[in-house]
Amino acid sequence: MTANTGIGQWRDVLLTALTPVIWGSTYIVTTELLPPDRPFTAALLRVLPAGLLLVMMGGWRPRTGEWGKLLMLSALNIGAFQALLFVAAYRLPGGLAAVVGACQPLLVMTLAWRLDSRRPAAMALWASLAGVAGMALLLLSPGTRWDGLGMLAAFGGAVVMACGTYLTRRWKLSAPVTALTGWQLSLGGLMLLPLALAIDPPLPRLGWAQFAGYGYLTLFGALLAYLLWFRGIARLSPVAVSSLGLLSPMTAVVLGWALLGQALSAQSLLGMAVVLGSVLAVQRSMMAPPAPKEGVAVRFN
Repeated sequence: MTANTGIGQWRDVLLTALTPVIWGSTYIVTTELLPPDRPFTAALLRVLPAGLLLVMMGGWRPRTGEWGKLLMLSALNIGAFQALLFVAAYRLPGGLAAVVGACQPLLVMTLAWRLDSRRPAAMALWASLAGVAGMALLLLSPGTRWDGLGMLAAFGGAVVMACGTYLTRRWKLSAPVTALTGWQLSLGGLMLLPLALAIDPPLPRLGWAQFAGYGYLTLFGALLAYLLWFRGIARLSPVAVSSLGLLSPMTAVVLGWALLGQALSAQSLLGMAVVLGSVLAVQRSMMAPPAPKEGVAVRFN
């Protein structure tokens, strides 16, 4: 790996890492600015407007044989993931849901091993296990409440996101990343529409703060974040991309401390250090092997 290649890869890592950092701010925006008890409406208004805007900008239409893959990716990355995420969020403490979700890099390694006969690098494997332990130190407390359905939803969310990340990198679609992102957000948003209409109460009269909150989730939490995420999937190992997701709950903890005065214990700080070390170790280990021959054919424009 040349110096220029290494610098370029770390630049891709940093740009992709902005996505979970932005997602980590979603909790504080939702709790402080948005109307309560409307999770599917929040998810719908976050992804569908951003997706339609990107589709109109992209100027790309799926080919006949690509619709099946596109619908599958939209369901995995957006529709099913968002639905399971909110079920877990409502039934589990945020810390426990995040710890279960931290197994995502391990799931991606398993998929690559079983489907591509690609054994996981030892450093990446141990670093991912350390990331789960670090997340537990950061977020779990002795009085954590366990809920069976919530645990299944959290694990299901990790599974569908791992499959979506892996398949987005593996399948070849003739789409620039702007259009690929827009179509997935749009189709995934349409999948969320029946849930929002059937389960959530109607929106109340919105003030400027609520409009600003929904606008932030649309423009930053969906449009920018998913553009950077799918760009990263096209350029980095799926394991490397999925490990960056650990930065999302860590960002939420830091923002809660900085903006809401929430306490940070010594155990939390230790967990944060372990998570950061895990993410860096996974990135370093994934830069060593050559890039796979088969990948998603996307362009960033």
